[in-house]
Amino acid sequence: MSVKIGISPISWQNDDLPDLTAAYTMEQALQEAREIGYTGVERGRRMPSDTAGLGAYLTANGLSLCGGWCSGNLLVNDVKTEIEAVRQQVEQFVALKAPCIVYAECSNTVQGNIAVPVNDRPKFSAADVKAYGRKLSEVGKWMADQGMTLAYHHHMGSFIESEDDVNALMEGSTPDVKLLFDTGHLLFGGADVMQVLDRWSDRVHHVHFKDIRPEVVKDVRENRKSFLDAVIAGAFTVPGDGCIDFQAVTDKLKAMDYNGWIVVEAEQDPAKAPPYEYSKLGYEHIVKVCKSAGLEIDHSRPS
Repeated sequence: MSVKIGISPISWQNDDLPDLTAAYTMEQALQEAREIGYTGVERGRRMPSDTAGLGAYLTANGLSLCGGWCSGNLLVNDVKTEIEAVRQQVEQFVALKAPCIVYAECSNTVQGNIAVPVNDRPKFSAADVKAYGRKLSEVGKWMADQGMTLAYHHHMGSFIESEDDVNALMEGSTPDVKLLFDTGHLLFGGADVMQVLDRWSDRVHHVHFKDIRPEVVKDVRENRKSFLDAVIAGAFTVPGDGCIDFQAVTDKLKAMDYNGWIVVEAEQDPAKAPPYEYSKLGYEHIVKVCKSAGLEIDHSRPS
């Protein structure tokens, strides 16, 4: 078993806060990611949208497509409508051999609204989350039939944020719905990171290594700031620069025979945390903990 190390270009190109990263280009993001050692990137909005163009763009930079965000609207759509809404992305990701669709319900999230405190996110009962999980399973089954995996991304500001939310979603859905395990979003959401990983190890398909600065998170919670305020203030950072024990996480990934991508996703203000410097710090920390855990890293690149 081995892992590949990828990165989201969000440190260089933040689609939710474009002014924050206006001084950087996607080309710079890909060139620097490759130079650091990353072998894959998740899709960004400022990459080519057509399949052939995106594939050529990534291959020219020696990078694989290691996933990409998909804004779900299954709370307001029926299953058939939702399938049609995501079909093009699924077909593209199958063609480009991406490991998964990073799916998250966005119809009622507050994560993109800087005027709404993250504390005021929508909250559902466990029964309602499980009902959503049953519906999501139909979408997951359709994706699996196309040759693609649905990896659900629990996210701050959304109705799947806390450990209880994750548990209810996994309990209510079939194995066609996999879990994107994001360390930073879990801890920010008050979860026990290792407990979630232990409980749902058989459903984890994709991993985001995101660290947090607990003093910033505390301020965001206590002073009722938004998710975007949290990003600007530096709630998130790269692995090794915050408080999460990534050695423990990586040891568990090794023990569960995880064979997939570890992706750095650490959106923050580049004026305070230069993308190249911090992305390199994150990469080196992952290499260190993987070596200690005996988890082999696959450094192969697309040709």
